[in-house]
Amino acid sequence: MIPVDAHTMFEIAPRFGGENGERQAAIIRGVGEVLAATLDRYAINTPLRVAHFLGQTCHESAGYRTTEEFASGDEYEGRVDLGNTMPGDGRRYKGRGLIQLTGRANYKDVGARLDLPLEAEPARAAAPVLSLTIACEFWKANKLNPLCDADDLDRVTRRINGGTNGIDERRLYTSKAKNAIARLLGLQLSGLQVPTGKKSDAMPVLHRGASGEAVVELQKRLRKFFPSLAIDGDFGAATEVAVSRFQADKGLDPDGIVGSRTWAAL
Repeated sequence: MIPVDAHTMFEIAPRFGGENGERQAAIIRGVGEVLAATLDRYAINTPLRVAHFLGQTCHESAGYRTTEEFASGDEYEGRVDLGNTMPGDGRRYKGRGLIQLTGRANYKDVGARLDLPLEAEPARAAAPVLSLTIACEFWKANKLNPLCDADDLDRVTRRINGGTNGIDERRLYTSKAKNAIARLLGLQLSGLQVPTGKKSDAMPVLHRGASGEAVVELQKRLRKFFPSLAIDGDFGAATEVAVSRFQADKGLDPDGIVGSRTWAAL
C-alpha cells in the first residue's frame, strides 16, 4: 500500500481561495481519509499506478475542486448511447465522480457493481468517498494499470478522455504526484532526488488549514524574514502568503505548500 493521503493531494493540486478553496479542502479531506486503502483494494498499488491515478483525477476534478461537472448536463439529453432515454436524463445523469460518471446506463452499471441505487439516486455519486470508488471502478474497467506500468501518459489520457484534452496539465499533476510519492517512499522515480535524511526531510508537509507544533516551528522560521507574522500555530492566509513570498525569493515554486525543499531552505 502506498501511504498517500490528503497531504499528498494538497501537494499535487493547485491552490484556490474563497469558496473554491473550501470545496477543495472538503473533497480532499474526505477522499484523503480512505485514499490509500481504496487504491490498494483496486491494485492501484505501485508508485507509477498511484501517480498516474492522482495526476489524472486531479485534472478531471478541476484540481480536486469538484466532484460534479460544472455544465448543466443538457448536452447529454437524448443521448441514447449513454442510456438517456427519458426527459431530463441529461441533467439527472450529468458527470459526477473524480472521473466523471455520465449517463443513465453508466450509473446503472456502476451502481450494480457497487450494490448501490445510483440510477435512482444519481446525486450520491458526487459524495467525495464514493467519487473515489467510482473513479477506481472506471480505472479497473478500462484496464489502466498496465498503461501506468509502462508510464504511458498519452494512452492513459486517451482511454480516459477519448483524446488528449488537457494533457499538459495532466502531465504536470502526474509529475507532481511522482515527486510526492518519491518523498513518501524514498524511491527514485524518473530521475527524482531521493530524500537526504536531513532533519528537514522528516518535517511534515504543511499547507493552508494545518495547525499545531509543526506550524509553530514554521512560523518561527518565517518570522526571521517576515517580522510581523504571528506565531499562533494556525496555517492561515497570512502564513500562506509568507510561505509563497519566501519560496519565490529562494527560486522555489511559490505554491504555498511547505515540503522538504522549503523546509531545507528555511
